[in-house]
Amino acid sequence: MPDTTQPTLPSLADMQHWTWVLGRAQQMMLEAGIDAAQAAPKITTPAIPAMTIDPAQMMQASADFWTDTMKLWQRFLDPATAEPFNETPEQARDKRFKAPEWREQPVFDFLRQSYLTIADHLLKNVEQMDGLDAGQREKLRFATRGFVDAMSPSNFAATNPQAIAKAIETRGESLLKGLQNMLADIQRGQLTHTDTEAFEVGRNIATTPGKVVHRTRLYELIHYAPTTERVLATPLVIFPPWINRFYILDLTPEKSFIGWAVAQGLSVFVVSWKSADATLADVKWDDYVAAQIDAIDTIRDLLDVPSVHTIGYCVAGTTLAATLAVLAARGEAEKAASATFFTAQVDFSGAGELQHFVDDEQLGFIKSLATDGYLDGRYMAATFNLLRGRDLIWNYVSNNYLLGQDYTPFDLLHWNGDVTNLPASWHQSYLTDLYRDNRLVVPGSLSVLGVPLDLTTVKTPTYVQAGREDHIAPAESVWKVTHHFAGPVKFVLAGSGHIAGVVNPPAAGKYQYWTNDAAAESLTEFVSGAKETKGSWWPDWIEWVRALGDDTVKAKGARLPGKGKLAAIVDAPGDYVRAR
Repeated sequence: MPDTTQPTLPSLADMQHWTWVLGRAQQMMLEAGIDAAQAAPKITTPAIPAMTIDPAQMMQASADFWTDTMKLWQRFLDPATAEPFNETPEQARDKRFKAPEWREQPVFDFLRQSYLTIADHLLKNVEQMDGLDAGQREKLRFATRGFVDAMSPSNFAATNPQAIAKAIETRGESLLKGLQNMLADIQRGQLTHTDTEAFEVGRNIATTPGKVVHRTRLYELIHYAPTTERVLATPLVIFPPWINRFYILDLTPEKSFIGWAVAQGLSVFVVSWKSADATLADVKWDDYVAAQIDAIDTIRDLLDVPSVHTIGYCVAGTTLAATLAVLAARGEAEKAASATFFTAQVDFSGAGELQHFVDDEQLGFIKSLATDGYLDGRYMAATFNLLRGRDLIWNYVSNNYLLGQDYTPFDLLHWNGDVTNLPASWHQSYLTDLYRDNRLVVPGSLSVLGVPLDLTTVKTPTYVQAGREDHIAPAESVWKVTHHFAGPVKFVLAGSGHIAGVVNPPAAGKYQYWTNDAAAESLTEFVSGAKETKGSWWPDWIEWVRALGDDTVKAKGARLPGKGKLAAIVDAPGDYVRAR
């Protein structure tokens, strides 16, 4: 009978195989050239403010931590008699520890419980720090959450039971595949979230038929082909954010807001911004406002109409507010029949976690990153990833680096990784004047195109959409728009966040939205009396648009892309969306 008390020695073949795995890993790292990481965009986390700690609070915190640590060891050494680990609902739902090994195997259960215990005490200690104002405390919370998420045992091969099991099952192939994924990301200077070969603009995303009919050095104007016999007399122009590609509103056909708007009988135009390069080093906010006005005037002239409906998404919505103020000051407010804001802020007094990146140290660091007058778009992508590090960074470290999994095709994540460069001086001014100093809502504090801005002069009918879980433009911040415009404002709170809350087609049957016709002084008051409607808010929006004017014209002549006085330059989605 063999002696089962002694460990089984690996065979010569096994030893040769694992030696090859380690050798191949070293070779891959050498071939990739780790020094390529020096070319990747650098980002910093917000600086932790100076603080003091009350000795009594420190002693109590230490005692609490010691007590919880003793309970933790008792559960590990004598689980039958120990007090059970009381998980919070959030901890019970934590996707990082959904694998059964985290609870069924004592060592990994101990790792999970110890991590959650330490993380809980670290976050509690933030609340006990003295000498911090509200902003400093929130910055410290943000930095602590980032550290806590980074140190999860699920992020390390030696403490992730799935990674260990996968390595054994595949005889190390998963580790090599994961290393290959990591080195590829280091070389491109950007974290990969989806299969980079699965999507291509104009092939299976951004496919709504249309033509580029106008081009400037800053943008292309796309006119989409009508699909109805008649269209609303007043056309629509959409201004997407220039920090991303416009096709977030034209993903796959079933998700496309642009395609849906065309099907509702709208003449739809979209601005496609050029990704910045050295030729745009001189661009400032005035140029983006001028571009919006130019697009409005170009469409009015092309279709011989007095006004257009406008949509501004995120930062382009902030700019649309400035555009409306300029038009009002010039006596040309009637050029905009309406204005719709998708998750856009004008009052940045409560602008959320992005404010952690606009202190003097951060602004100086961002300025140092500029090359030839523009900022590499990978920096902004990394910053936005940090805002949701658990989902957008460490989830992919675990799945694609440690487990060596293939990337799943996902159109939204493809768009998220399709970054655009930004004019450096304008981006610096945007962060300083708006995020840091909140000057847009101070009448006369900012001037654009020689016009002092005063949002209180804007009387354009306005539809404001906010996302309930938006971490980039918090709903409370977007709500503040209602306090600054003088015209009629309809506010709609949508389920989900900055992207899914906007890109929510009716056919999907997802989420919900809230409306309230009664006057409300705060978002809390709005919600308390709001009516909840299941599904997409898009039908509510088109009903609001039609209520402003439902006259229609035949979809012929200039309503067909390239058939009016503006000849087609190139098929949609155009050239600028492909420029890197």
